[in-house]
Amino acid sequence: MLEGIIRESIDKKATKALRKDGFLIANIYGKGVENINAAFKSNEFIKAIRNKTSLAFPVKVAGTEYKVIIQEYQKHPVTSILLHVDLRIVQDGVLSKYLIPVKTEGTPKGLKNKGILINSKKRLLVKCTGENLPNSFTLDVSNLDVGDSILVRDIEVPENVTIMDADRVAVTGVIKAK
Repeated sequence: MLEGIIRESIDKKATKALRKDGFLIANIYGKGVENINAAFKSNEFIKAIRNKTSLAFPVKVAGTEYKVIIQEYQKHPVTSILLHVDLRIVQDGVLSKYLIPVKTEGTPKGLKNKGILINSKKRLLVKCTGENLPNSFTLDVSNLDVGDSILVRDIEVPENVTIMDADRVAVTGVIKAK
């Protein structure tokens, strides 16, 4: 399990000192929960993220265990080093909004007809409780030809999960190459 520390000071000087010592700055928050300013060892955090099997994963900060998802992260523009991460607490029984990743599988027919697969939405906003949280949406793109697309309304959604994006929005599609 990933363990972190609570940051005593959140000013710029303390943040720089933590980053110099190999820590990743994190904010942990959720509905009805006070925000937690935390820090994790960067290498341990990256290893834990690569080895996780579901969208939500456990972290331990100051002796308290939380089930969290990555809401947002920030990278250094030049070196691509992870600088900051926002972790959202997944609460069972509490209706919340989450960003769920979209994955594609298969090879579209349109690629043979000089088409290019475009993924317009990498993540979809859903509203659900913590226990109904899907890990991802997997879309089969093998039947897409040039000009075809998969819209939000075409996605199979699990029970008790609502997609908040408009149903006319294209998630992925094949366009003609120039």
